[in-house]
Amino acid sequence: METWAAPRGFRTEVIETGNFRLFSLLRQRGAVRTLPIYIEGDGAPWPSAFQPPRDPTPLQPVSLALAARDPAPTVAYLGRPCQYLDEPELAHCDSAYWSGRRFSPEVLAAMDEAIGRLKLRTGAQRIRLIGHSGGGVVVALLALRRDDVADWVTLAAPLALTVWTTAQGLTPLAGSLDPMAQPAAAITRRATHFAGADDAVVPAEIIVHFVGAHGGRLEVLADFDHDCCWVRDWAQLLRRVPSQEGEP
Repeated sequence: METWAAPRGFRTEVIETGNFRLFSLLRQRGAVRTLPIYIEGDGAPWPSAFQPPRDPTPLQPVSLALAARDPAPTVAYLGRPCQYLDEPELAHCDSAYWSGRRFSPEVLAAMDEAIGRLKLRTGAQRIRLIGHSGGGVVVALLALRRDDVADWVTLAAPLALTVWTTAQGLTPLAGSLDPMAQPAAAITRRATHFAGADDAVVPAEIIVHFVGAHGGRLEVLADFDHDCCWVRDWAQLLRRVPSQEGEP
């Protein structure tokens, strides 16, 4: 990862939390009032519907590629629990944390702690959270628990988890929090949700279901699917996210 990060101005760091060691990247080129923080997706694909991968580290980290294309002078990236670990460390990381408990309270607590440290390190006053796929679910759950989120953005994220697992014939995520089931909050109106019209993994209807209940702005993009073409068009899409910079 160092060979990728350094030429792009990112510094790698492992953030130690109570339950997990979380991989992070930080590119610091100037002061920012609002720090963009990108949250990685669920990681490597499953070999089958019932068998998680041996290592959840993403083969093609979409959120990382999005972070690299963000024009903000200072940008942070945060991996998910058990990602980017070496073999001995991975052996001690329970696979439940990249399967049924991937959105559990202890996962959210660790991600929340790491975000607080990144914010403190950069001197930012507020944060903008961005996440693709399962990273968008983490973003939603974090936005609902923090009071310093200026706005948040999800891309192809299954924000109505129970509706999604049922519709896709997947095993329910026992032990995970469902954004759809969380109490309504004003922060949901500061959200922008992008969905791909051709996404078979997270059909746009799943996100429509969440937005209908919680609010936020939804764009369904023609010719986009679950992986294409978020990275290619990210600079353009980011300009379509309303800024909350001046709001308290």
